Amino acid sequence: MERISTPNNGGIKGSGDLAQELGSMLRSRKRSLNQVQSGLNKVLSFEPLTSVKDLVIVGDSPAAEEIFRYCEDQTVRGYRFRGVFTDEPLTGALAKQRVGDVEAVRAFVVQNKIDILYCALPGTRKQEITELMEFCERNTIRFRVIPSADSFIPVVKTSDLEFHGSVPVSKLRKEPLDRAVNRRLKRAFDILFSASVILFVFTWLFPLLAILIKLSSRGPVLFKQMRLGRDNQEFVCWKFRSMRMNKEADSKQATKDDPRVTGIGRFLRRSNLDEMPQFINVLLGHMSVVGPRPHPLRLNEQYRDIIDKYMVRHFVRPGITGWAQVNGLRGETRTPELMERRVELDVWYLENWSFWLDLRIVVKTVTNMFGRDEMAY
Repeated sequence: MERISTPNNGGIKGSGDLAQELGSMLRSRKRSLNQVQSGLNKVLSFEPLTSVKDLVIVGDSPAAEEIFRYCEDQTVRGYRFRGVFTDEPLTGALAKQRVGDVEAVRAFVVQNKIDILYCALPGTRKQEITELMEFCERNTIRFRVIPSADSFIPVVKTSDLEFHGSVPVSKLRKEPLDRAVNRRLKRAFDILFSASVILFVFTWLFPLLAILIKLSSRGPVLFKQMRLGRDNQEFVCWKFRSMRMNKEADSKQATKDDPRVTGIGRFLRRSNLDEMPQFINVLLGHMSVVGPRPHPLRLNEQYRDIIDKYMVRHFVRPGITGWAQVNGLRGETRTPELMERRVELDVWYLENWSFWLDLRIVVKTVTNMFGRDEMAY
């Protein structure tokens, strides 16, 4: 055993030096444990039990103050109150929580990445409510309506209610994946399925396809592109490279008989094998096996303001395959109408998710790989 000694007299170190050394060892061990935990979290990507959602309230109905008190008392349930926006000064518990007027809420929620906006405006302000609702949908912010005597609720199509204390709050749509148990079930399937594919298929298929891609044209084996994930979080999406190197990869969709696509690339795209590296994205928590397909950033900017509910599809993790894809809406979107139809199917999936629906989509994706898809090019 190494002796702890001083360089001058060979005696035992002072208690202060020994304490410093022990403290350093403990800190080092703690850092190592934190690094292991961080790595596991990146792989598992299960949401914390107390995942916090930031919210704001627009308007000052009597129920608004009760929502505020509920959030203050129930922070362990995952709500963090960030302010109220009204056109007139407030009194009572909400007085100190006023951030600005109704118009100011738009810049605030975007800059502060607010998750939920609760609307307590009276039904007489129908136009403002409608515009605010559309703004939230374009910016992936969940919109909730706090009812009142002249509530806007009868006009807005609602499908579900949740209660904050005694206050019923209306949602614009039913979202099964709002429930933590459903999210964990979906994530567990993602981990098991993607790990199995990587272990039993990807390990031998990757070297084979890598050689074929390298022989087909110059360039890297993998094509990497930034995409938007859940709640507008950007991530690097991986695919097997199916085109020759070109400057239009980020700005131009693949078209039928596209001269940029290589011979092996056509096979990869028709069989969906070009998507195989995205199982790594799934394992890391960027994507899900099933969900709305992630679009290039340019397409998001092009369509978010012209197609209703386009950004709603980002309320869930994007998928390797999805309901729109197995229903024939994959590949190039030549017209806004095609993109609108794809978005409709993506939103339908979000509103009607079930574990069995995911299994059905996976099975249909596999069977489609052996058939002829006119849009697979």
